[in-house]
Amino acid sequence: MKDKKILYVEDDLSLIEGLRYALEKNGFLVDNARTVKEAHQLYKAGQYDLLLLDVTLPDGTGFDICKEVREISAVPIIFLTASDEETSIVKGLDMGGDDYITKPFKLGEVLSRIHALLRRFGEFHKNDTILESNGIKINQTERTCWKGETELPLTLVEYKLLCLFLKNPNRILTRELILDRLWDGNGSYVDDNTLSVYIRRLRRKIEDDPNSPTKLLTEIGFGYRWVGRPSAGE
Repeated sequence: MKDKKILYVEDDLSLIEGLRYALEKNGFLVDNARTVKEAHQLYKAGQYDLLLLDVTLPDGTGFDICKEVREISAVPIIFLTASDEETSIVKGLDMGGDDYITKPFKLGEVLSRIHALLRRFGEFHKNDTILESNGIKINQTERTCWKGETELPLTLVEYKLLCLFLKNPNRILTRELILDRLWDGNGSYVDDNTLSVYIRRLRRKIEDDPNSPTKLLTEIGFGYRWVGRPSAGE
Protein backbone atom coordinates (compact mmCIF):
# COMPACT_ATOMS: atom_id res chain seq x y z
CA MET A 1 0.00 0.00 0.00
CA LYS A 2 3.03 2.30 -0.26
CA ASP A 3 2.55 5.69 -1.92
CA LYS A 4 -1.24 5.43 -1.91
CA LYS A 5 -2.71 8.91 -1.61
CA ILE A 6 -5.67 9.71 0.65
CA LEU A 7 -7.83 12.81 0.83
CA TYR A 8 -8.94 13.14 4.45
CA VAL A 9 -11.84 15.58 4.93
CA GLU A 10 -12.24 16.48 8.62
CA ASP A 11 -12.40 19.76 10.56
CA ASP A 12 -11.62 18.45 14.07
CA LEU A 13 -7.91 19.19 14.65
CA SER A 14 -7.49 16.57 17.39
CA LEU A 15 -8.77 13.82 15.07
CA ILE A 16 -6.79 15.09 12.09
CA GLU A 17 -3.47 14.94 13.92
CA GLY A 18 -3.95 11.43 15.33
CA LEU A 19 -5.30 9.72 12.23
CA ARG A 20 -3.00 11.53 9.84
CA TYR A 21 0.01 10.42 11.89
CA ALA A 22 -1.21 6.81 11.85
CA LEU A 23 -1.86 6.87 8.10
CA GLU A 24 1.51 8.38 7.25
CA LYS A 25 3.25 5.92 9.56
CA ASN A 26 1.65 3.16 7.49
CA GLY A 27 3.03 4.55 4.25
CA PHE A 28 0.10 6.64 3.00
CA LEU A 29 0.36 10.13 1.59
CA VAL A 30 -2.33 12.31 3.18
CA ASP A 31 -3.90 15.63 2.19
CA ASN A 32 -6.34 17.20 4.62
CA ALA A 33 -9.30 19.42 3.79
CA ARG A 34 -11.36 21.04 6.54
CA THR A 35 -14.25 22.27 4.39
CA VAL A 36 -16.27 21.12 1.39
CA LYS A 37 -14.73 23.93 -0.66
CA GLU A 38 -11.18 22.86 0.21
CA ALA A 39 -12.02 19.23 -0.54
CA HIS A 40 -13.34 20.11 -4.00
CA GLN A 41 -10.24 22.18 -4.78
CA LEU A 42 -7.83 19.44 -3.65
CA TYR A 43 -9.71 16.66 -5.42
CA LYS A 44 -9.76 18.53 -8.73
CA ALA A 45 -6.05 19.35 -8.44
CA GLY A 46 -4.78 15.89 -7.48
CA GLN A 47 -5.29 12.17 -7.95
CA TYR A 48 -6.38 10.19 -4.89
CA ASP A 49 -6.62 6.46 -4.23
CA LEU A 50 -9.19 6.81 -1.42
CA LEU A 51 -11.36 9.44 0.27
CA LEU A 52 -12.10 9.62 4.01
CA LEU A 53 -15.09 11.89 4.57
CA ASP A 54 -16.60 13.37 7.71
CA VAL A 55 -20.32 14.05 7.32
CA THR A 56 -20.67 17.35 9.18
CA LEU A 57 -18.46 20.15 7.87
CA PRO A 58 -18.51 23.95 8.35
CA ASP A 59 -19.80 24.72 4.86
CA GLY A 60 -21.73 21.55 3.98
CA THR A 61 -21.51 17.78 4.32
CA GLY A 62 -19.44 14.83 3.22
CA PHE A 63 -22.52 13.74 1.27
CA ASP A 64 -22.04 16.79 -0.99
CA ILE A 65 -18.49 15.69 -1.74
CA CYS A 66 -19.47 12.07 -2.33
CA LYS A 67 -22.23 13.06 -4.75
CA GLU A 68 -19.92 15.20 -6.87
CA VAL A 69 -17.10 12.62 -6.91
CA ARG A 70 -19.42 9.74 -7.83
CA GLU A 71 -20.48 11.58 -10.97
CA ILE A 72 -16.98 11.17 -12.39
CA SER A 73 -15.14 8.49 -10.41
CA ALA A 74 -15.39 5.09 -8.69
CA VAL A 75 -12.57 5.95 -6.25
CA PRO A 76 -13.11 4.18 -2.88
CA ILE A 77 -14.95 6.36 -0.34
CA ILE A 78 -15.21 5.77 3.41
CA PHE A 79 -17.42 7.90 5.63
CA LEU A 80 -15.75 8.47 9.00
CA THR A 81 -18.18 10.31 11.23
CA ALA A 82 -19.92 10.68 14.58
CA SER A 83 -23.29 10.52 12.86
CA ASP A 84 -24.43 6.98 13.66
CA GLU A 85 -28.13 7.37 12.87
CA GLU A 86 -29.47 4.71 10.53
CA THR A 87 -30.82 7.34 8.12
CA SER A 88 -27.36 8.87 7.82
CA ILE A 89 -25.70 5.48 7.24
CA VAL A 90 -28.26 4.50 4.60
CA LYS A 91 -27.89 7.87 2.86
CA GLY A 92 -24.11 7.57 2.74
CA LEU A 93 -24.22 4.06 1.29
CA ASP A 94 -27.02 4.85 -1.16
CA MET A 95 -25.02 7.80 -2.49
CA GLY A 96 -22.15 5.48 -3.33
CA GLY A 97 -20.04 5.28 -0.20
CA ASP A 98 -18.12 2.00 0.08
CA ASP A 99 -17.92 1.91 3.87
CA TYR A 100 -19.20 3.84 6.90
CA ILE A 101 -17.28 3.98 10.19
CA THR A 102 -18.69 5.75 13.23
CA LYS A 103 -16.78 7.63 15.93
CA PRO A 104 -15.31 6.82 18.35
CA PHE A 105 -13.26 4.35 16.35
CA LYS A 106 -10.08 2.35 16.81
CA LEU A 107 -7.15 3.29 14.59
CA GLY A 108 -6.44 -0.38 13.89
CA GLU A 109 -9.97 -0.90 12.61
CA VAL A 110 -9.79 2.11 10.30
CA LEU A 111 -6.43 1.06 8.89
CA SER A 112 -7.61 -2.50 8.38
CA ARG A 113 -10.66 -1.39 6.45
CA ILE A 114 -8.66 1.06 4.34
CA HIS A 115 -6.17 -1.68 3.40
CA ALA A 116 -9.00 -4.12 2.59
CA LEU A 117 -10.87 -1.62 0.42
CA LEU A 118 -7.76 -0.63 -1.52
CA ARG A 119 -6.82 -4.29 -1.96
CA ARG A 120 -10.23 -5.14 -3.40
CA PHE A 121 -10.17 -2.13 -5.68
CA GLY A 122 -6.80 -3.19 -7.08
CA GLU A 123 -7.84 -6.82 -7.57
CA PHE A 124 -10.56 -5.84 -10.01
CA HIS A 125 -7.92 -4.91 -12.56
CA LYS A 126 -6.28 -8.35 -12.40
CA ASN A 127 -9.31 -10.42 -13.36
CA ASP A 128 -10.16 -11.40 -16.94
CA THR A 129 -13.24 -13.53 -16.31
CA ILE A 130 -16.67 -13.00 -17.84
CA LEU A 131 -19.48 -13.80 -15.41
CA GLU A 132 -22.95 -14.26 -16.87
CA SER A 133 -26.12 -15.47 -15.17
CA ASN A 134 -29.85 -14.74 -15.22
CA GLY A 135 -29.58 -11.89 -17.72
CA ILE A 136 -26.70 -10.21 -15.89
CA LYS A 137 -23.22 -10.06 -17.43
CA ILE A 138 -20.02 -8.87 -15.71
CA ASN A 139 -16.73 -8.16 -17.47
CA GLN A 140 -14.15 -8.30 -14.70
CA THR A 141 -11.39 -6.97 -16.95
CA GLU A 142 -13.25 -3.74 -17.60
CA ARG A 143 -15.15 -3.86 -14.29
CA THR A 144 -18.45 -3.32 -16.09
CA CYS A 145 -21.86 -4.88 -15.51
CA TRP A 146 -24.76 -5.22 -17.93
CA LYS A 147 -28.43 -6.10 -17.61
CA GLY A 148 -29.37 -7.05 -21.15
CA GLU A 149 -28.21 -4.10 -23.27
CA THR A 150 -28.13 -1.66 -20.35
CA GLU A 151 -24.92 -0.96 -18.46
CA LEU A 152 -25.44 -0.80 -14.70
CA PRO A 153 -23.70 1.93 -12.64
CA LEU A 154 -22.47 -0.14 -9.68
CA THR A 155 -20.41 1.12 -6.76
CA LEU A 156 -17.35 -0.87 -5.74
CA VAL A 157 -19.16 -2.81 -3.00
CA GLU A 158 -22.21 -3.47 -5.17
CA TYR A 159 -19.91 -4.83 -7.86
CA LYS A 160 -18.03 -7.02 -5.39
CA LEU A 161 -21.30 -8.31 -3.94
CA LEU A 162 -22.77 -9.14 -7.35
CA CYS A 163 -19.57 -10.98 -8.41
CA LEU A 164 -19.80 -13.08 -5.25
CA PHE A 165 -23.37 -14.09 -6.03
CA LEU A 166 -22.70 -14.88 -9.71
CA LYS A 167 -19.75 -17.07 -8.71
CA ASN A 168 -22.00 -19.01 -6.29
CA PRO A 169 -25.33 -19.52 -8.11
CA ASN A 170 -28.11 -21.40 -6.33
CA ARG A 171 -26.07 -21.54 -3.15
CA ILE A 172 -27.34 -19.94 0.05
CA LEU A 173 -24.74 -17.45 1.28
CA THR A 174 -25.07 -16.53 4.94
CA ARG A 175 -24.84 -12.92 6.03
CA GLU A 176 -21.69 -13.74 7.99
CA LEU A 177 -19.99 -15.30 4.96
CA ILE A 178 -20.92 -12.37 2.73
CA LEU A 179 -19.64 -9.78 5.20
CA ASP A 180 -16.36 -11.60 5.65
CA ARG A 181 -15.88 -11.97 1.89
CA LEU A 182 -16.69 -8.32 1.24
CA TRP A 183 -14.38 -7.08 3.95
CA ASP A 184 -11.63 -9.71 3.59
CA GLY A 185 -12.20 -11.37 6.95
CA ASN A 186 -13.07 -8.14 8.76
CA GLY A 187 -16.83 -8.57 8.57
CA SER A 188 -17.11 -8.40 12.35
CA TYR A 189 -16.46 -4.67 12.08
CA VAL A 190 -19.51 -4.10 9.88
CA ASP A 191 -23.01 -3.39 11.14
CA ASP A 192 -25.41 -6.08 9.91
CA ASN A 193 -27.77 -3.36 8.69
CA THR A 194 -25.08 -2.27 6.22
CA LEU A 195 -25.47 -5.48 4.23
CA SER A 196 -29.25 -5.00 4.06
CA VAL A 197 -28.63 -1.57 2.56
CA TYR A 198 -26.31 -3.00 -0.08
CA ILE A 199 -28.75 -5.79 -0.98
CA ARG A 200 -31.63 -3.32 -1.31
CA ARG A 201 -29.54 -0.95 -3.41
CA LEU A 202 -28.32 -3.77 -5.67
CA ARG A 203 -31.85 -5.08 -6.23
CA ARG A 204 -32.96 -1.65 -7.43
CA LYS A 205 -30.47 -1.99 -10.27
CA ILE A 206 -30.68 -5.65 -11.26
CA GLU A 207 -34.31 -6.60 -10.65
CA ASP A 208 -37.28 -5.74 -12.88
CA ASP A 209 -39.33 -5.31 -9.71
CA PRO A 210 -37.12 -4.83 -6.60
CA ASN A 211 -40.10 -5.54 -4.34
CA SER A 212 -40.60 -8.97 -5.95
CA PRO A 213 -37.06 -10.14 -6.74
CA THR A 214 -36.50 -13.10 -9.05
CA LYS A 215 -32.69 -13.03 -9.30
CA LEU A 216 -31.44 -12.28 -5.77
CA LEU A 217 -33.64 -14.02 -3.22
CA THR A 218 -33.76 -13.75 0.56
CA GLU A 219 -33.77 -17.09 2.34
CA ILE A 220 -35.40 -16.19 5.64
CA GLY A 221 -33.21 -17.14 8.58
CA PHE A 222 -30.32 -18.23 6.36
CA GLY A 223 -29.08 -15.54 4.01
CA TYR A 224 -29.31 -14.84 0.27
CA ARG A 225 -29.32 -16.93 -2.90
CA TRP A 226 -28.65 -16.05 -6.53
CA VAL A 227 -30.96 -17.84 -8.98
CA GLY A 228 -29.27 -19.13 -12.13
CA ARG A 229 -26.22 -20.87 -13.49
CA PRO A 230 -22.84 -19.42 -14.41
CA SER A 231 -21.88 -19.18 -18.06
CA ALA A 232 -19.74 -21.91 -19.56
CA GLY A 233 -16.80 -19.53 -19.71
CA GLU A 234 -16.77 -18.90 -15.95
